[in-house]
Amino acid sequence: MKYQIVERDAFRVIGIKREIPCEGEGNSPSKGINQFWGESAANGIMDQLLLLNNGKLKGLLGVTRNYYQEKNTIDYWIATEHSGDVASEFSSMEFPASKWVVFDVRGPVSTAMANTWRQIYSEWFPSNKYVPSEIAPIEVYMDPDPDSPNSMNEIWVAIK
Repeated sequence: MKYQIVERDAFRVIGIKREIPCEGEGNSPSKGINQFWGESAANGIMDQLLLLNNGKLKGLLGVTRNYYQEKNTIDYWIATEHSGDVASEFSSMEFPASKWVVFDVRGPVSTAMANTWRQIYSEWFPSNKYVPSEIAPIEVYMDPDPDSPNSMNEIWVAIK
């Protein structure tokens, strides 16, 4: 499992968010998240966000925040790092300065992301001195071909 520890100053992301139900196998939000990405590709939102990307995190971001136990839902963002004015159709979210562990995710996104998340929490955290902070983790989708066996993306988890 390839990773690096980085420190980042505070930064902002802009994008759209949706409350996604956690359902199906393992109470997973995957079905709703996949549908959200598909709609965002079809309506041009993803292309708009890519044009606004001007931060250190290159590409599109998937950010999960706020699990609502009573409704069994999460807030899920499709976003990009951006500084400057925010167009009215987008919301913004601030990330505080923090230390992050950045994991390489190699392979088709449909399987590689879930496998990497599993390894992070079953192998990496138990064998390291760090613990995840309360800051929302970030999936960074940099590769234009997410289905490629050589697709290269990242998972950022803030640590303390």
